[in-house]
Amino acid sequence: MGRLRLTRLIGAAMLLTSLAFSAAGQDRRLTIGVPEALIETGFLKHLLPRFSLKHGVPITLVAPAAPADAALTDGPQEDSVAVFAGANTTWHLLPLPGAKTPHLQKLSDWLTSDIGRKAILGFKGAPPFTPPVVDAVAVVAAPMPGDAGTGLGLSLRHCGRCHVVGPQNRMAGIGNTPSFRVLRTFGDWEDRFGAFYALKPHPSFTRVEDLSPPFPDGTQPTIEPVTLTIEELEDITAYAASLDPADLGAPIKHQ
Repeated sequence: MGRLRLTRLIGAAMLLTSLAFSAAGQDRRLTIGVPEALIETGFLKHLLPRFSLKHGVPITLVAPAAPADAALTDGPQEDSVAVFAGANTTWHLLPLPGAKTPHLQKLSDWLTSDIGRKAILGFKGAPPFTPPVVDAVAVVAAPMPGDAGTGLGLSLRHCGRCHVVGPQNRMAGIGNTPSFRVLRTFGDWEDRFGAFYALKPHPSFTRVEDLSPPFPDGTQPTIEPVTLTIEELEDITAYAASLDPADLGAPIKHQ
């Protein structure tokens, strides 16, 4: 599955997530004022769903003059934080008066973390975007959330019926389903694990509490459903991170 296909699936998952939250999860939603020129780059469609999928916080973009919790501005202001650079400017996240959401700081921390910086650099469109240039200070890589040991048990229980997750079930799995170590060879492996429930065939039988919409019309899947919390999703991703990527050998050379 190519990166473009994965990005589209993540975007579709975020649309469904936003609909699911509309009635009961307004306290989890962030509203951000954004200039049209920045929206047109497509960069925010790449970046913000990754935060929302990770933290279960849907984000609504509105015009700069509309009521919002924060704004993305093309210059520094008091209390603003530089979060990324592109389109010939450094963009700042500015809290707006009256904002009461507890998730704005979470977004700011994620954008400036090592994971957020990698997500920014992962944008393949034009113009390119990068983390902001900051004064020379020590940047400490944020540790990956989740517990790998717990993630192993969860992976064996929920994923082991289709995937080889490690030596513990090396003779199990479905033949055409990649093992965890093979998945670790993909450049976007972290996105694939963090958003696996949005990628086919997982949506037909998998839900993440407080994030996934219910099964259509209240129906149940034909196989045993998988229900996870966001924390358990992080544990599974942490276990995957602890694995060495599979050695698939040198690429085939044609004569």
